[in-house]
Amino acid sequence: MKKNNFCWVFVLIMVSSNCWAYGSSSSSKACAKPKFTDFSPAENAEVVSGSNFSFNASENTHPNSIKVLVKGLPIDINVKVKSAGNYEVSGVFPESLKETYARISIEADAESNCNGSGGWLVKIK
Repeated sequence: MKKNNFCWVFVLIMVSSNCWAYGSSSSSKACAKPKFTDFSPAENAEVVSGSNFSFNASENTHPNSIKVLVKGLPIDINVKVKSAGNYEVSGVFPESLKETYARISIEADAESNCNGSGGWLVKIK
């Protein structure tokens, strides 16, 4: 009788592990966050106060959702569609920032209801 019980336990374990292997039926699509590339000026570069900066945002980015802060200050940006479908974003460093390090922080939403963030650090002379 013990041998018979062991066989049933073994069968139940095998069946239940196969059920869990495929995940639940309520699994959702993966989140495709926006990506930011081609930062100019480069990371850790020295720049002059009032100079321009730019970067590219991936094609799945909502252009109206892009927000840029430089050392916590909101920046007015220009967004242009590039031929590859992605976006070129540009702006100007505030004149009020001098002799300091500043992080350019980016936040944006994507078409898949995901939000992404990025940025880089520069030294402003």
